[in-house]
Amino acid sequence: MNLLPRRTFLRKGTAAALGTAVAATAATACSSESTSPAQQSRTDNTIYRWKMVTTWPPNFPILGEGCQLFADWVEKMSAGRMRIQVYGGGELAPALEAFDAVSYGAAEMGHGASYYWAGKIPSASFFTTVPFGMNGSQMTAWLQRGGGLELWRKVYEPFNLIPFMSGNSGMQMGGWFNKEINSLADVQGLKMRIPGLGAKVLAKAGGSAVLSAAGEIFTNLERGVIDASEWIGPYHDHRMGFQKVAKYYYYPGWHEPGSIFELFANKSKFESLPDDLQEIIRAGTRWFHVWATTEFDAKNAETLQRMIEEEGVQLRAFPQEVLDAFRRYTQEVLDELTASDPTSREVYASYQKFQRQMAVWSGVSEKMYYEKLETR
Repeated sequence: MNLLPRRTFLRKGTAAALGTAVAATAATACSSESTSPAQQSRTDNTIYRWKMVTTWPPNFPILGEGCQLFADWVEKMSAGRMRIQVYGGGELAPALEAFDAVSYGAAEMGHGASYYWAGKIPSASFFTTVPFGMNGSQMTAWLQRGGGLELWRKVYEPFNLIPFMSGNSGMQMGGWFNKEINSLADVQGLKMRIPGLGAKVLAKAGGSAVLSAAGEIFTNLERGVIDASEWIGPYHDHRMGFQKVAKYYYYPGWHEPGSIFELFANKSKFESLPDDLQEIIRAGTRWFHVWATTEFDAKNAETLQRMIEEEGVQLRAFPQEVLDAFRRYTQEVLDELTASDPTSREVYASYQKFQRQMAVWSGVSEKMYYEKLETR
């Protein structure tokens, strides 16, 4: 899933428009800036009013909802000392300018997915997902226990940002198609809306990646501007109405086997908070991560069953020939990326090492269960 890329943020006009928001934030927090976090105790009655900009439309299911829940949790845990106003994409800053808005301090927090910023940070995609890479639980383990989070923070530090895990989609679907994919030849000339590294893989296979905003996908499918589109999974796809304008629903989501979502905070603003408020935000992101991950699983399962039984959606599996080719092209894309960008090379080395360790474990645990032991 992705949104339409935008030009670099905070050009002259945009900076002026957001200047008022920066000033308001500074005025609200001025009483806390004269003392260090170490001097600010838990009895500090300063009220911090922060803004969170997101890449999601207002009230977007699960992810937008989760941002508001996070803000509510933080306010409750802080006894009202930390109050966060959530803005959907376009309400305070354009959706894909959230990264820059937080980096420059126009907002204190943002929510999105790191591969949205791959144009300015080539290694960013690794912190969301890699085609044919680790699944959702493995990604969480790599970030939390395998050194991935430390690398993520290192990558974001020059932008004055701190990233936090906050949600995981799990395995996504392969997408909606208006033509059947029976062989690799059917990918030739295919116009598909697909993000990240998956877009580069499709191009190598002879297809054409088309970038479009979320609100444009339905119309583009309906009018034949694109032949296919991925989005997320059954729950979100159904709410978008794709089943009304596309014939076939393909699986598996080879391009996004377990996508991590992120909350990112302005590093200077975050570190100026009292220690207890910093920890409350960390705790809130952990709860956000668990809540969103379980919501994806539960709602996707429920919606897929309804789509098949009540709406006659036609599920299709990608042919093995196509998946094998996509896997080969994925490795070519990764080789090219790591050869051209030293940071990507460092991040991928960590990712690959952890993935190999997980492969041994999953080979005798989950993989064996599904292949040999699962009750059918």
